[in-house]
Amino acid sequence: MSIFRDIPPTAGLPLSIRELAAAYRNRHAGGLLAQDFQNFLGAPYAAVTCSGTSALYIICEALKELSPKRTILVPSFICPLVAFALRRAGFFIEPYDVGPRDFNGDAGRVAAACAANADIGTILINHLGGIPCDLTRFEQTIRATGLFVIEDCAQSFGALHKGRPVGTLGDFSFFSLAAGKGLTLYEGGVLAVNKNEHAALMDAKIRQLVKCDFRREARRILELLGYGLFYRPLLFWFVFTLPQLYWSRRGDDIKALREDFDSTFPVHAVSDFRKAAGHIAFPRIAGAIGSQREKAACYREALKNLPGLCILQEAAGDAATYPYVIALFDQPEKKLQALQAFAGAGLGVSQIYARALADYGYVQDSVPNRNSENARRLAERAITLSTSPFLKKSDIEKCIEIMHTVCGR
Repeated sequence: MSIFRDIPPTAGLPLSIRELAAAYRNRHAGGLLAQDFQNFLGAPYAAVTCSGTSALYIICEALKELSPKRTILVPSFICPLVAFALRRAGFFIEPYDVGPRDFNGDAGRVAAACAANADIGTILINHLGGIPCDLTRFEQTIRATGLFVIEDCAQSFGALHKGRPVGTLGDFSFFSLAAGKGLTLYEGGVLAVNKNEHAALMDAKIRQLVKCDFRREARRILELLGYGLFYRPLLFWFVFTLPQLYWSRRGDDIKALREDFDSTFPVHAVSDFRKAAGHIAFPRIAGAIGSQREKAACYREALKNLPGLCILQEAAGDAATYPYVIALFDQPEKKLQALQAFAGAGLGVSQIYARALADYGYVQDSVPNRNSENARRLAERAITLSTSPFLKKSDIEKCIEIMHTVCGR
């Protein structure tokens, strides 16, 4: 078992002590982080929030001013925090299933759901794993019913769909700046508005809902400093893998994957220091994404002909960011064999979500148990291969070797 070197499972952007010190000295520049996102997206409005979940919640509160409809179409394979945000804002959830080998969803089922339920006013699409969702398949239904579109870009900042940045395809979008999500404030998020007429409303909602919480923000600052220290292979085992091993051995896969979320998520202001840290690191994103794409290409080429295995990838004309690479086995038994083979290797192999959205016990009161068959298959058969900046060529070769061994059994 690897203790002294353990690769993070996702491609979080490392932060150096030098950058954190520069952020403290230049904390007056914290306001520039929202401008960084706004400029990159070409959006009329963007704002930094304390999490991606709070960003979605604020968007939903603004939606209530724009439409009386209170049901939102949500992919069946998505972070459970999405359900918390929608429920807190007073919305109902109608799940639509993802594809058997992608996260796009079936256009016919979405159209049928809208025809059957006149209360559906919004669709949420998810660019999961940094792979752009094909929004065009829903365009006819969106035009016919006047749906608002929210993009979940929590894992996909910098991805392009037919040359356009994800986050600019719909009406609203949100991004995560949590640990391991690329650019990070340890915990944070960004919301963006793509139509000028919605910018003033969103700004008003932020002023209404976001309050100062000095104690919580002080904790986040300490956590960000801890991230700068521990988010590296020599120390990562102690803060991530050790707790994961503990909960796995107790049979609690939800806690092992850190999906034991709290529905009482905070909505508070982010300090200038943490925003300045994000602004200082922002120019490094493009290079990091390029490195992730190169590692993903290595995996795809080496694993493309393995029997019983599919590597999920971008569509032609798109550019994914690949914070990790998703390997989908035909048989759930092969996934279990792969996880056992990688156990203790310190190579950052993990999973996306433990369940389909409807199968998390703590959201079952708000997520109907339907339209989730493909999501369950993904949860049962998918693993993730790390594209961390700490991953060396020899690590990738070892991952590929283990995958060949598993698929050859």
